[in-house]
Amino acid sequence: MALTLIIILAMIAAVAFYVVSIYNRLVSLRNRYQNAFAQIEVQLKRRHDLIPNLVETAKGYLSHERETLQSVIEARNTAAAGLKAAAANPGSAKAIADLGGAEGALTQAMGRLNVVMEAYPDLKASQNMQQLSEELTSTENKVAFARQSFNDAVMQYNTYRQSFPPVAVAGMFGHGQDASLLAFEDSAQIQAAPKVSF
Repeated sequence: MALTLIIILAMIAAVAFYVVSIYNRLVSLRNRYQNAFAQIEVQLKRRHDLIPNLVETAKGYLSHERETLQSVIEARNTAAAGLKAAAANPGSAKAIADLGGAEGALTQAMGRLNVVMEAYPDLKASQNMQQLSEELTSTENKVAFARQSFNDAVMQYNTYRQSFPPVAVAGMFGHGQDASLLAFEDSAQIQAAPKVSF
């Protein structure tokens, strides 16, 4: 009887240890994708900070293109608001989808601005514009790498959470839903950093 009790207690302890290890792995993987999102946030904030400088520099040359400049600023503000919402909860599928859509719209607005600027050689030759262009291109590349890292971390989390036996206990520990990948609306355009040449 004592041996049976010891065996039962050992089995309960083994199961409890295994459940704790599943929980710890879920927490570790969630923290990893949240940290990866923080890296995206840093780069997107930098991008959002560069855009007003770019628009201010272009204003003097593009006085009759106010609508294009205004659409860039509006898209930038929407993207900044989307980033703030997603940063508050990087596990929210809606916040991540909204951010992806807003960033896609911003990239499209920047593309339209680039097309307009092609017609202004003085603007393209401006030292300030060239510097902003280099910084923006560099930031776009960093955003792409950070997004890839985030999506890799999300995939690892989701794969582990969906596998058995973690799927059987994940919901009990607040891991009931998959994390969402960050995909910009116009992924084909984003995957290669947008061409910003002035």
